[in-house]
Amino acid sequence: MYRISELKLNLKEDQSIIPQKISKKFGRDNIVVTDYNIIRESIDARDKEHIKRVYTVDFSVNADISSKASKLNITEAPDNHYKFVPFGTQNMKNRPIIAGFGPCGMFAALILSEMGYKPLILERGNRMEERVSDVQAFWQEGLLNEESNVQFGEGGAGTFSDGKLTTQIKDYRIHKVVQELIGAGANEEISYKQKPHIGTDVLRRVVVNIRKKILENGGEIRFASKLTDIRETDGAVEAVEINGKEWIPTENLILAIGHSARDTFRMLNQKGLFMSQKPFSIGVRIEHLQRMIDEAQYGGTETGLGAADYKLSYRCPNGRGVYTFCMCPGGEVIVASSQTGGVVTNGMSYHARDSKYANSALLVDVRTEDFGSEHPLAGVAFQEKYERKAFLEGGSCYKAPKASWKEFNEESVQGNKVRACLPDFAVEAILEAMPHLGKKLKGFDAPDSVLTAVETRSSSPVRIVRDELLESNFKGIYPAGEGAGYAGGITSAAVDGIKIAEKIAAKYRPIQEKQKTEA
Repeated sequence: MYRISELKLNLKEDQSIIPQKISKKFGRDNIVVTDYNIIRESIDARDKEHIKRVYTVDFSVNADISSKASKLNITEAPDNHYKFVPFGTQNMKNRPIIAGFGPCGMFAALILSEMGYKPLILERGNRMEERVSDVQAFWQEGLLNEESNVQFGEGGAGTFSDGKLTTQIKDYRIHKVVQELIGAGANEEISYKQKPHIGTDVLRRVVVNIRKKILENGGEIRFASKLTDIRETDGAVEAVEINGKEWIPTENLILAIGHSARDTFRMLNQKGLFMSQKPFSIGVRIEHLQRMIDEAQYGGTETGLGAADYKLSYRCPNGRGVYTFCMCPGGEVIVASSQTGGVVTNGMSYHARDSKYANSALLVDVRTEDFGSEHPLAGVAFQEKYERKAFLEGGSCYKAPKASWKEFNEESVQGNKVRACLPDFAVEAILEAMPHLGKKLKGFDAPDSVLTAVETRSSSPVRIVRDELLESNFKGIYPAGEGAGYAGGITSAAVDGIKIAEKIAAKYRPIQEKQKTEA
């Protein structure tokens, strides 16, 4: 197949005319597109009077076009289909264990199960059905289950979000991730949209279907099962403890614990796993009317493009960065606490993105020198400090403090409640950045824009050190995904999980393969 880029359609043109558009490039009537696949769709809205959809397309034709391809900027389409690594030669005594069933753990489990390793997955939270009830009880009644909540449970923290798949990494494994998500029920458009998203409602079904596939492949998943201890011999993992009472032997443990597993971080630090501090960000959720964002991005006419999004940034003279993150068009701001006495916010939207409001994190860089300590978990303590402040300022009932931009800027009573949930450097940076961000996106700094505190968990504040084999200083322990500091979102976390699975597969034979050989 061939690949063509920068193929433009106006908003009135349907995707079905793409083959005609490609054929016309050759100026010959006998060149017919026999097959095509949209690889990428983006929006060019620089000229709001003539907004275009821009496509990258892989296609086949009924003739040899190699002589003309270079002149038309047409290249050979790459093969991105996933290829499993060859099995290793070492015998696997005990099945691999995966701690955490978010995107990283899920895709590590999927790959290992597809290759016949029958992994055991430990998830501290509940399965989807019970987890949704736990979260609703928290939002409606303030009843926090510290083990099953917005952060912990089947699907990980991303389950109660927008289900964004945007990533800055470039890796052929992304194709595997996307195709598995589609196979489990996600819309096919995630394979080509510039900023793909699944939506929390659809993602919940997708996660359950991937769980079922892992089980069908011979994997096992234990919910309400928290990793509480590890046992090692001669610097290599030997067994893990579940819920403080059950030990299970293993030589391979994947730590896909997520960025909020602070008790697990502390346990692993006490056991001697090497860790280092990692910068992260702190800030608020900022909310606007979605129609204002649509008008700012697409103009005042109906475009049919759906809810518009944005991505903004500003660098203060002192070098401190201020930026928007995890923008949720047509979404809502949620409280996403996982610890008693702490409030943290996030954004969530459904697949339709049909809420009247848009929100995103408005974040400020936090540097390791801001932590006030050289302890590897000082960033965790930093987060906890401001989450406790948000809990108190919100009335000690898991209600997040809110203020309009006008109130925040003028230091009103409500404005000061939100300010109190942030370090001084973050308050100063937001005050300085807002007028500049308002120039980049009309209305962003409107007086009635709503700021909700506090957003602390855009990324992990710690990195669990791993070597070139992706193992920690304890052999057989593989730190992975967002929590370990090696990913930043659903897609990159899933890809990291696949990489870990490949490392294990390249080293060991599946248990049943060994048994067949010995029989």
